[in-house]
This record gives sequence, C-alpha cells and structure tokens, in this order.
Amino acid sequence: MEHDTAGDPITGLKWTRKTTQKLSDELAHHGILVSAKTVGRLLKDMRFSLRLNSKTIESGIKNSPAPKDRDRQFRCISQLRDSFANTGNPVISVDSKKRELVGNFKNGGKSWEREAIPVKDHDFPSDAEGVAVLYGIYCTQMNRGNLYVGTSHDTPAFAVRCIAQWWKQSGIKSWPNATSLLILADCGGSNSSRSRVWKYSLQNELCNEHNIPVTICHYPPGSSKWNPIEHRLFAEISKNWAGQPLISYEKIMNYIRTTKTKTGLHVGARLIRKQCQTGEKISDKDMKLISIRQHDIFPKWNYTISPSKM
Repeated sequence: MEHDTAGDPITGLKWTRKTTQKLSDELAHHGILVSAKTVGRLLKDMRFSLRLNSKTIESGIKNSPAPKDRDRQFRCISQLRDSFANTGNPVISVDSKKRELVGNFKNGGKSWEREAIPVKDHDFPSDAEGVAVLYGIYCTQMNRGNLYVGTSHDTPAFAVRCIAQWWKQSGIKSWPNATSLLILADCGGSNSSRSRVWKYSLQNELCNEHNIPVTICHYPPGSSKWNPIEHRLFAEISKNWAGQPLISYEKIMNYIRTTKTKTGLHVGARLIRKQCQTGEKISDKDMKLISIRQHDIFPKWNYTISPSKM
C-alpha cells in the first residue's frame, strides 16, 4: 500500500484506494493468510478510515483528467519512485502549506489548557507581525522533512529556492553519490506544471548550479491529497501546533522543529526573509534554453530537466 495511500494534512486521517478483500488477496500471494475483516481491523489500528465522497471538484472543467488517466499517472509515479529508490537516488515530495498570519490569532484545533487561550476576535492582517509562507520538502526514503518559512509571497522562484537550499544543505550530504533527483509535486500552485518560472528556475538554480538532472512528476488536478508530504509531514505539523496561536516566527519555527512521530519523523525549519517578487515572466527565448525532456506518458505531468551550459 506504500504508493496507494492518501491523507488529510490537517486531521491526519488516511485512506487507500484498495478494498480490504483486494489487500487480503495480495497478502495471500505473499504467503500471509488473513481475512478481509482482519485487514479492516489492522487498517483501523493504522488510522485508516472509510471515506465518503467529497464534493470538492468543480463542475464543467473541460480539461480535467479522466479517471483512467489519473490512475495511469499514479502507476507512473509509483514506478518512478521504485526505480529511483532502487538505484540509490533521492525522492522528495514538495508542496506549499497553508499560509499563516503571524500574531495572536485563533489557530484551528484543540489543546489541553486550564483556560481557553485569549486571542484577537478578528484576523486582520494589519494586526499581524507578518505572514508565514510555508514551503515543505519531504524525503520519502528517510522520513525527513524540511519547512522553509518565507515572509512575503509563495512564488515558483521561492519554491525552487527552497528546493535548491535543501539540496545544498541536506540533500547532497545525505545522497553524496546521487546521479538524479525525483520531485513529486502538485499540478498547481507555486510548483505548477504550467509555470514557466518553475521550470526556468529549476534549470538555473538547481540543475545547472548543482550539476544534477531532475525528474518532476505532477499529481493530476484534484489529487493533491495523494502527495506524501500532505499526510506524512503537514498533518503532523498541524497536530503539533493545534490550538496554539502562532504569535511569532520563533514560535512557528519551534513547533515545526519539535514535530516528531513514533515512526521516526524529524523536521527541520529555516526562516527566509528575502523578499519574493510576483509577476515574473519568462520569455520564449529563455524557455528555449531549458534542457527539458518530456516523457512519453503524460508529458505535461512528467519531464526531466538536465544541466546545461547557458
């Protein structure tokens, strides 16, 4: 079930695409004889839950992927994850967490207190110390997470800057013999598959700067909950600071760094005060300088960018 698990980044609940009977049948192939009922009990112990349909997909989207295309992309991602892991190359899951106001504002969730913590009755940005733009990187093989806390805007350039910093400070040390890097990302946001700035920044700040090819796989639209970072990192951070006002950047950093799980998750945090400019444009001429190879399967979602001399 490793690649067939999704989860809620806030509550930590998990769910799988496979039925208990299918899981029972697969276990039988491996010599483990358990009933579907026992599988259901074990899933419950692992915090899996039966989930109802959720009305979150907008109607009338012409370019939304068909179910068969989504399933094929999931299989493609699963195969690439296994391939990179088997060849000793890192796999990271990336995404932006919910933007937070820094100040004495209400934070969702509950905590054990003798009395309710008093907070401001309205979340006015003018009352905030600033904003926390959170971009996360989760290494699936090592169960390690890093959150970069920006103070201005969540842009494609900011996302790539975070990934490049992670590689320079942590990735290259943990994977000194790596010959490539696999990035799992959502289809939209600052790491959008359609963003020119995202691809141009990856070429210059990661591939060229560190001389490493990077393969990017995007989850289909509406599938962000299947991105490992959502339920393996973001959910744990949300639980760690549940019900606690995020009154300062220092407190935010402390909550992130003290997030741990019984399965060995450790999380690092770094504050980035450099301002990010919005509205950056990449010309057609600059796009031609990107050394990109689109894969045969869903080229808009799967592509590799290699180092080039520019």
